[in-house]
Parts: sequence; C-alpha cells; structure tokens
Amino acid sequence: MKPVFALIAAALVAGPAFASQELAQKKNCMACHAVDKKLVGPAYKDVAAKYKGDKGAEAKLAEKVMKGGVGTWGQVPMPANPQVSKEEAATLVKWVLSQK
Repeated sequence: MKPVFALIAAALVAGPAFASQELAQKKNCMACHAVDKKLVGPAYKDVAAKYKGDKGAEAKLAEKVMKGGVGTWGQVPMPANPQVSKEEAATLVKWVLSQK
C-alpha cells in the first residue's frame, strides 16, 4: 500500500510544475525560452539563478511577462504578452523561479 501513497504524493508535487510548464507553452513563452538552455531569451534556470533571494523578483518579473522589457539579458527585446493575465503571470513567474 505504501507505493501507492508515494505515487499519489509524487503526482501532487509534479502537478503544479507540469501545469505551469503547460501554461508557458499555451501562452507561447516556450517559443523564446527553454527551461535549461538559452534560445532567443534566457533559460528559465538562468532567470531563477539571477533572481534567487531577490524579494521583489516575482512582482518585477510578472510585470515584464505582461508588458515586455529589454536590457536585462541583452538588447533583444522581450515583447509584451497581453494575452497573459496578472494571475497567470504570477503563476508563470513562480514556476520559472522554482527552476534549478
């Protein structure tokens, strides 16, 4: 019976991470970003490392997700993503910052 509980616990832990990656794909974030390698934009693992310990990172990055930005990672602009709500941006940023 214990293996069943382990599987359920693993599914519960993996669920939000998978859901957030699915949201990133749905909102076209993965067209320019990958979890572990630079594409057009930085790897999400690199973003998480850069902002580790920054208490204002979630709000700052959620704003960038919605409004875009340029200069932090070079001169290639990140376009605004108006199809992402404030709540979705917060979910995406928490997921990005959890990457290791």
